[in-house]
Amino acid sequence: MIANLEQTFRWFGPADEVTLNDIKQTGATGIVTALHHIPCGEIWTAEEIRKRKAIIENAGLKWSVVESVNIHESIKIGEANRDEYIEKYIVSLRNLADNGIKIVCYNFMPVLDWTRTHLDYRLPNGASSLRYDAIALAAFDLFILEREGAKADFSPAIQQKALAYLENISLEEKNLLCNTIMAGLPGTDEVFTVAEFRGYLERYADVDANKLKQNLYYFLRAIIPEAEKMGIKMCIHPDDPPFSILGLPRVVSTKNDLLDLVNAVPSPSNGITFCTGSLGANLNNDLPKMIDQLGKHIHFLHLRNVQHETDGSFHEGEHLSASTDMFAVMKAVIREQYRRLKDGRKDVAIPMRPDHGHKILDDFNRNTYPGYSIIGRLKGLAELRGLEMGIRRMFFE
Repeated sequence: MIANLEQTFRWFGPADEVTLNDIKQTGATGIVTALHHIPCGEIWTAEEIRKRKAIIENAGLKWSVVESVNIHESIKIGEANRDEYIEKYIVSLRNLADNGIKIVCYNFMPVLDWTRTHLDYRLPNGASSLRYDAIALAAFDLFILEREGAKADFSPAIQQKALAYLENISLEEKNLLCNTIMAGLPGTDEVFTVAEFRGYLERYADVDANKLKQNLYYFLRAIIPEAEKMGIKMCIHPDDPPFSILGLPRVVSTKNDLLDLVNAVPSPSNGITFCTGSLGANLNNDLPKMIDQLGKHIHFLHLRNVQHETDGSFHEGEHLSASTDMFAVMKAVIREQYRRLKDGRKDVAIPMRPDHGHKILDDFNRNTYPGYSIIGRLKGLAELRGLEMGIRRMFFE
């Protein structure tokens, strides 16, 4: 008998309308959270970490994964002061390790975290989903942001569709589109203005995909040896969406990107957050094969599903019945668990969480962070739990 995956739930802290008591009732035992009130780039003090950990443990739960200790833009851009921010990052890791928190998720996406164009896309059954509309994104890029060089990124046909899209929505809808795309880091209410975002684009003017990769590897060469001493497992989150948007490069989007990353700084501490939604938004990614090839580096799982549309658009689908074959994904994950058991590894119960749930039922009466409803994620967790049990008993026991 092998250990099940560790069931976790993301929680945005004491201000989150989804309470720890709510999460406990889902059956999840682990909490995935971060100190969102500490500005990006500043040190997470031991005192603040202890406070958050105590709140979680007093609710009968465990702080399993940090998501995320965000990386300052100076590190991503490779600016002169990046070593100062890297040192602060290492201090934060040390304080986490001293408090027994050993899995840290992070990403290396320039400026924006995950990007969507619509946060309340209604499905035929009345549920609300997150959506990425490629035409709406093009309309914003071409005619609202008016990014220099944007026309070269879109075919004449897409430009025509984007203009028609913009001409057929109201001023209120245009403002909502801007605010949705320009949303800052998860767990905050920060929204960039178009002027602020243009300023970031200027800072990234000389940073192409190769330069961004080299800056990522510079960061890893500095922190991974320290993380290994502390017993911390760093796990990078893939780009979302997994392709360049708004003129900004993306470098954690494919199997080769992930192979390059783990080979750049070989270490048990240099690993991956395997997000089936982010990677699944790229039709060229074969997720079960990626798990078979990269499984030993996976320290954390985000299990969700996207439904592909046309023109590169997609929306968050049902956990088990959208474009990704979640049965094949879960089977590959369990195979990896058995490999770990055979190799004598202790990290067999990989933490996983349901991600980006629909709003359903009473979720509409709560002001939750986009994608982080309570009942929609509970539904996803229940489905994943049942899928895991069925595969385990049918094929592995």
